[in-house]
Amino acid sequence: MFTGSMVAVATPMNEDGSIDFESYDNLIEFHIENKTDAIVPVGTTGESATIDHKEHCEIVSFVVNKVANRIPVIAGTGANSTSEAIALTKYAYEAGVDGCLSVTPYYNKPTQEGLYRHYKAIAESVPVPLIPYNVPGRTSCDMLPETVKRFLKINNIVAVKEAIGDLKRIKKLVDICGDKINILSGDDFTAMEALLLGGKGVITVTGNIAPKYMHLMCKAAIEGDRKLAEEYDKKIAGLHKDLFLESNPIPTKWALYKMGLIKSGIRLPLTLFSEEHHEKLLKSMKLAEV
Repeated sequence: MFTGSMVAVATPMNEDGSIDFESYDNLIEFHIENKTDAIVPVGTTGESATIDHKEHCEIVSFVVNKVANRIPVIAGTGANSTSEAIALTKYAYEAGVDGCLSVTPYYNKPTQEGLYRHYKAIAESVPVPLIPYNVPGRTSCDMLPETVKRFLKINNIVAVKEAIGDLKRIKKLVDICGDKINILSGDDFTAMEALLLGGKGVITVTGNIAPKYMHLMCKAAIEGDRKLAEEYDKKIAGLHKDLFLESNPIPTKWALYKMGLIKSGIRLPLTLFSEEHHEKLLKSMKLAEV
């Protein structure tokens, strides 16, 4: 259902931190023109941690209406409270999203049994295609392959986003899930290899800046064409690293601003991209032809 380059899209903001829907409109058209395979609003890159519930719902509805079924929309609806995650997922489903991305509960460090019950409760409460998302570097919670295996019996868990950056983990998940649950990379730096191992796509940060080459790399890697995938990945390899010179999405929003796609707004506690890193990121942007 969900394959290819799925962009965890940044949330455009005015200088005062308010949501800039005019730039968001242009950003969506930019991605559709450059063959992005799906839009993922209000995830980590979309500054979900500082967006309140009202804004969250407004953004999801706006993106669904703007995309108008041209590509899939996968809304970020995760929370560290199961009831809150269900509420956000219900709203997104009613707004018409194609799927929901739900990060593992953060800070409270649930057990593997707790993770299973968390996702089971969401899936049973909302009949939407659901993608659990494992990113222990941010959540201090690692969803193990043994837990993912239990999801095979839950019909509307259709994919898992794995951002641990460990290719052995990717291979194990692909072997466990087969064709029943798609494995999606959440780590741009290892994404090409993950897809060559049998992953079906990547929920990407790099795709914000270089959507065309991210799409082409994913397509080639999914089709098993290593040579062509490497050719495209070489162009964007610098972005895979340099978009994390500071916490995501700080460098991403600065790059989009330099490209003339959004204004410079970002919300505290995130700050503007440090000037000492500008030249390095600009070189990677030039290599990616943006």
